[in-house]
Amino acid sequence: MTKQQAVQLFEEKKIRSVWDDEQEKWYFSISDVVEVLTESTNPTDYIKKMKKRDPMLAKGWGQIVTPLSLQTAGGKQRVNCASLEGVFRIIQSIPSPKAEPFKLWMAKVANNRIEQMQDPELSIDQAMLDYKLLGYSDNWINQRLKSIEVRKDLTDEWKRCGMEEGVQFASLTDIITKAWSGKTTKEYKKFKGLKKENLRDNMTNTELILNMLAETATTDLSKSHNPQTFEENATVAQKGGNVARSARMELEKELGKSVVSPLNAKTYLNQLNQITEED
Repeated sequence: MTKQQAVQLFEEKKIRSVWDDEQEKWYFSISDVVEVLTESTNPTDYIKKMKKRDPMLAKGWGQIVTPLSLQTAGGKQRVNCASLEGVFRIIQSIPSPKAEPFKLWMAKVANNRIEQMQDPELSIDQAMLDYKLLGYSDNWINQRLKSIEVRKDLTDEWKRCGMEEGVQFASLTDIITKAWSGKTTKEYKKFKGLKKENLRDNMTNTELILNMLAETATTDLSKSHNPQTFEENATVAQKGGNVARSARMELEKELGKSVVSPLNAKTYLNQLNQITEED
């Protein structure tokens, strides 16, 4: 099945989930659901006790649970997940005042996904709402959504040229990032104090704009030169990154400082909150 990971927010608490395109349904991390409903510091232990209390749940556990690859603190691992129906069954064994609101929330999440498939603009609206809930400014959100569109154009162009997702995409991205910022993606994340977080979600407006310029230039140059091999695509990626590097150097000359910033989302949002409190 084609799977797309996402992080859903229920009362500002994260619940990891996976969308199955073939079955057109969400699968939710069971431990995340249990943690949200019970506020348990050890959801794994709570699940064991819950199954002991409810023999019928334990008996049907194999039909409810679907292990799926999800992001964890230790990288991607197989995590027990359940569909909407499965989670509803699990909730029956959890005495929590949040149970009914949570059921309504899950049903809304499932319905929103179906609507978004029929109208792509709704996906953009949802992304804007998610970023707003995390505290990002409207200006930053607009830049970030535009960067997603630019990235999609670039990856579509790479696919047209025969490049493969995974190692080749990552290598070409590294070439572009290194060319304009002076750092590989890994070095850039380390510079910002990131581990598993998305680099673009932690860029400033200026960094996002320069990265978009680099990727847009690479896309346009690729369409013009029509590279056929990885080496040819790498050359185009270097040239695209150099376009943004020139813009960056000119801007830094006028500003008298580097625009490649160690700021990440956490520190950036904390600064915004401090400014708001002072106002």
